[in-house]
Amino acid sequence: MNSLVLSFQEMKQSELSLVGGKGLNLGLLSKIQGIQVPDGFSVTTVGFRRAVEQNETYHTLLARLSKLKPEDRNQIGEVSKEIRKFLLNITIPSDVVETVTHYHSRFGEEHAYAVRSSATAEDLPHASFAGQQDSYLHVIGKDSILEHIRKCWASLFTDRAIIYRMQNGFDHSEVHISVIVQKMVSPQVSGILFTADPVSSNRKVVSIEAGYGLGEAFVSGLVTPDSYKVQDGIIIDKKIATKKLAIYGVNGGGTETKPIPPDQQKAAALTDEQVVELSRIGRKIEAHFDCSQDIEWCLEDGTFYIVQSRPITTLYPIPEAVDGENRVYLSVGHQQMMTDAMKPLGLSFFLLTTPAPMKIAGGRLFVDCTPRLASPASRQSFIELMGKSEPLIKDALITIVERENFIKTVEDDVMTAPRKGGVDPIDPEPAIVTELIKKSEDSIEQLKQTIHSKKGSELIDFILEDMKELKRILFDPESSRVIMVAMDALFWINDHMYEWLGEKNVADILSQSVPNNITSEMGLALMDVADVIRPRQAVIDYLHQVKEDHFLDELMKVEGGEEAREAIEDFLSKYGMRCSGEIDISRMRWSEKPTIIVPMILRNIHQFEPKESKRKFEQGRLEALEKERELLERLSSLPDGEQKVKETKRRIDIIRHFTGYREYPKYGMIHRYFVYKQALLKEAERLAEMNILKEKEDIFYLTFEELQDLVKTNKSKDNLIRKRKEEYDYNEKLTPPRVITSDGEIITGEYKREDLPAGAIAGLAVSSGVIEGRARVIVNMENADLEEGDILVTPYTDPSWTPLFVSIKGLVTEVGGLMTHGAVIAREYGLPAVVGIERATERIQDGQTIRVHGTEGYVELL
Repeated sequence: MNSLVLSFQEMKQSELSLVGGKGLNLGLLSKIQGIQVPDGFSVTTVGFRRAVEQNETYHTLLARLSKLKPEDRNQIGEVSKEIRKFLLNITIPSDVVETVTHYHSRFGEEHAYAVRSSATAEDLPHASFAGQQDSYLHVIGKDSILEHIRKCWASLFTDRAIIYRMQNGFDHSEVHISVIVQKMVSPQVSGILFTADPVSSNRKVVSIEAGYGLGEAFVSGLVTPDSYKVQDGIIIDKKIATKKLAIYGVNGGGTETKPIPPDQQKAAALTDEQVVELSRIGRKIEAHFDCSQDIEWCLEDGTFYIVQSRPITTLYPIPEAVDGENRVYLSVGHQQMMTDAMKPLGLSFFLLTTPAPMKIAGGRLFVDCTPRLASPASRQSFIELMGKSEPLIKDALITIVERENFIKTVEDDVMTAPRKGGVDPIDPEPAIVTELIKKSEDSIEQLKQTIHSKKGSELIDFILEDMKELKRILFDPESSRVIMVAMDALFWINDHMYEWLGEKNVADILSQSVPNNITSEMGLALMDVADVIRPRQAVIDYLHQVKEDHFLDELMKVEGGEEAREAIEDFLSKYGMRCSGEIDISRMRWSEKPTIIVPMILRNIHQFEPKESKRKFEQGRLEALEKERELLERLSSLPDGEQKVKETKRRIDIIRHFTGYREYPKYGMIHRYFVYKQALLKEAERLAEMNILKEKEDIFYLTFEELQDLVKTNKSKDNLIRKRKEEYDYNEKLTPPRVITSDGEIITGEYKREDLPAGAIAGLAVSSGVIEGRARVIVNMENADLEEGDILVTPYTDPSWTPLFVSIKGLVTEVGGLMTHGAVIAREYGLPAVVGIERATERIQDGQTIRVHGTEGYVELL
C-alpha cells in the first residue's frame, strides 16, 4: 500500500499523522455498519512533507513565523501571505501526482469531488481546528484536483490558522496537512447535527439544522436553516425558517446560488420521520466515537450521507454523577469569587477542607445540591437563600424544580427537616469576636512552630492531621452563629426598613466602617504603608522602576529604605498570604511575589493625603451612626414606634458588632494554607534536587494523595504531571456555568425585571447609592490602571482586590452575591455596587461613562 495516498477503507486508527483528524474520522465513519459515507481518499502528509522538506525558502519563512506572537498581527499577515504564495506555486512531487491520478481514475474521473484540508492537530479534544483550513466543493478533473491540493496546503498558513496554533501551543513545523478528496453527492437537503445541544450543552438533546442544496448556504450565513431539537426520539422543538436561496453544484465544476421557488420557501426541508431517523444516525456515530459529535450530513434521493464528524470541543465537562439519577450541581467558584481553573493540589486541599458533597469538572468544584432540592422541607428555603446571594442561580433552580420528574422528591423525617426560626434568639456577646480571632491566631502560631521540623512522609501526615484543627476552627458552631446572626440582622433591617419606611438596602450604610473586618482593614493598612513612604522621594523613585521580587533587599541601599522596607514587611507578615484566587493553594501569594502590591502602594501615594485611611474609616463610621439616628427618629413617630425602635436598634447593634467578623474565617483558612504551602515547597525542593521532580512547582499538578505517594516512594510522576499541565491549560479556557445538570445542561437564570430604563443592564444591588464615572474594565488585578473616581468593572473580586477599592467610586462584577467579599467591602467603604451582571466585561467598554445604581441593581451606559 502506498502511504502517499490512502482510501477511506484503507485507513487505520493509528494513522492520524498521515491523514489528519478530519481524514481519519472519515475513514472510521466509513467502517460503521449502516452509516453511508461518500467514497474518497486522502493525499497523506507524506506528500506535503516531500514537497516542502528540502525547500530552503519554506524553512526560512517558518523560522520567521516561529519568532512571532499572536499579538503581532501585521507581521503574521505578511509572513502568512508569503508562505501561501510559495505553496500555491510549489511543484507537487511526480510520485504524488501519479498516485492521485491512479485513485482519481479508480473512484471515477467523471465525478465531482469535494477537496478538503485535514491537519494533524485536528484530533485533540480541546482544539478541533474547525474552520481553520479550507474546503473546496464540486471540483472536477485531475488537474483541478491537483490545483486545489495546493490551495489546501496553503490554507495551513492563513492568518487565523497561524494564530489559532499559537494560542493553543502548537509548533508550526510539527503540524502537517493531508488533503481529502471525496465524491460529491448532489443533495436535495443538507445540514449539521449536534449530538449535544450546543446552546444549553444538554447531552440528551440532539440539535439539527437543515436547508436546501449544499450546506455552504447556511454555514456561510447566506440563509437561516430550519432547526429541530430531538430528545429520546421525540421532536421537542421545531423552527421552520424562510429559505430564499440555496447553493448547488454546476456541471462544469464549482457552485452557484439559486433562488428557491416561493411555494417551497416556508416548507420544512425534512419530514418529522427524517428528523428522527437523522437523530438516530447521530446517536450511533456518537456511541462509536464515545463523545458528543458535530456532524455534517447530506440527503440525496432519500438516503442520508455523512460527510464529516468531529468532537464537539466547546461543551463544559459534566461533574461525575454517583448514580443513574438526575443531579443538579452549583458552581463553588461563583460562591467563592474564584471562577478560574484550579490546579489538582488546590482542588485536593479544598475537598479535604469542606464537608459539602463536591465534584470536580473542568478544573472547578461543583456542589451537588440535589438532596436540598429533593426535600420539600429544605427546597424553598434553599432556593430563597440562593436568591439572596445570586438571583441568577435562584431563577435557574426554579426552572429545574418546575420540570416534572427531573428531581425525585423524597419525604423528610424529623431529623432532616430544617429548624424553624433561624438562629438562636439569644444574641452572642460582642466579646466573642475577639475570642474567636485570638483562638485562630494562637492555633496558627502553634502550627508555624511545629511544622518547620517536619519533612518527608512525616510532613504529609502532619498536614493531614492538622487539617482537622483547620476544620474545627473553620466550622466552629460559635463562629457560624456569629456570621448567621449578622446576616439575619442585615436581611431583617433591609426588609423592615423597606416595609416601614419605604427605604431600600438601608443596611448598606449601617455596615460602613464596622470593626474587626480583616479584609477592609487590609485596604486601609496599605494606605498606611503609603504614608510611611510618601515623604521619602528616593524610595518612591526606586519603587517606580522595581521589576524583581527581591527588591526589598535592594531597598535597604536607598535613602529612607529601611523604614519603607519595615512597613512593607509588616504589611506582608499580616496579609502576605493573600492573592487573587487564593482558595487555590498553588496560586502565587503577595509574600512570594511582592511586586504585585507595589503599583497599589504607589497609587495610594499619588492619590491620597497622609492619614487618609483613618479619615475614610471615621467618615464611614459617622455616616453609619447618623443613619442609625435618622432611622430610629423616623421609626419613633410610627404606630407602635417604641417597639419598632427597640427591635431595629438591636439589629443595628448586631450589624455593627458582628458583620466585620464574616471575613475572618476565610482569612484564617488562607493563612493556614500558606503555612502548609511553604512547608510543601521546601519538601518539593528536596525532591527536585533528587531529580524526582523537574521543578518544585510540579507538586501543584498532583492531588494530595498522589503527592503523599510520591514522597513515600520517591518515584517520579513526570508523565502524569505533563498530562495534568495539558489538562489545566485546556480547563483555563473554559467558562464555568453557575448551574449544570448531570445531563450536561447549563441552566442560565434570568433577571425578572420590568422596571429598568431602556438599555440598562440588570444585576444584583449589593451596596447602595448612585455613582457616575469612567468604567475601567480590568480582568487581571496586576494590570489595574485606576484613578480616583473610576468605576471598577471586572469578572469577580476576592479579598486580594480590596486595596484597589480605596481608589474607586463604584463596582460592577459579573459574579457575586449579597454576602460575597466584594459586596461586603463595597458596603463598608460606601461604594455603590452592582454584581452578577452576565458578560459585564464585554458589554461595558473600557473608558465608557456609566452610571451604577447600587440601590436598584442596574447599570446605565451613558
